[in-house]
Amino acid sequence: MRIPRAIQDLIASFEKLPGIGPKTAQRLTFYLLHVPQENLENFAQSLENLKKNTILCSICKNIGETDPCWVCSDSSRDKKTIMVVEQPLDLLALERTRRFKGVYHVLHGAINPLDNIGPDEIFITQLTVRVRDLIEEGNIELILATNPTMEGEATAMYIRRQLEGLNGDQNKLTLTRLGVGLPTGADLEYADENTLTQAIEGRKVF
Repeated sequence: MRIPRAIQDLIASFEKLPGIGPKTAQRLTFYLLHVPQENLENFAQSLENLKKNTILCSICKNIGETDPCWVCSDSSRDKKTIMVVEQPLDLLALERTRRFKGVYHVLHGAINPLDNIGPDEIFITQLTVRVRDLIEEGNIELILATNPTMEGEATAMYIRRQLEGLNGDQNKLTLTRLGVGLPTGADLEYADENTLTQAIEGRKVF
């Protein structure tokens, strides 16, 4: 059986997405064949606008529609308390708790040598520069909220080592780690609001 080129191309595109295997890619493609053309065009337009109409915040690297993003531009947020997360989805999960009143820094990944992701592939250098500038203005707290996985722990340890030399004798920088509530190996993205609230409130000096 010869599959039309257009179908083959879409199947191949779906297979490149995380968590999508060949069978799922085929099912999605043949499902879309039965969708009204107008819906397909809207779907295609949404994909086209995904990167055209979004921007990385120059301060925290969150994804938004404006620069600075909606968190960084909020004057009521505590700019001296920074929560470091791996992904924008982690930020959204923490925001659902309505308990954190500080700001964020989004790394867009975690150190993972097996996937060739080192410190230079994520926004650690930008975090170091941001912290160094803020320390000159006063005391700050940096909450390391990377996931409690091997990669997340390695990333937190690397960040701590990078920032050790910034404190000097004045101890203006406090490093903390999310506390109880998050099981080892879990992702913040999938944690419920009560669990995340406990983790925020139970954070410990790191």
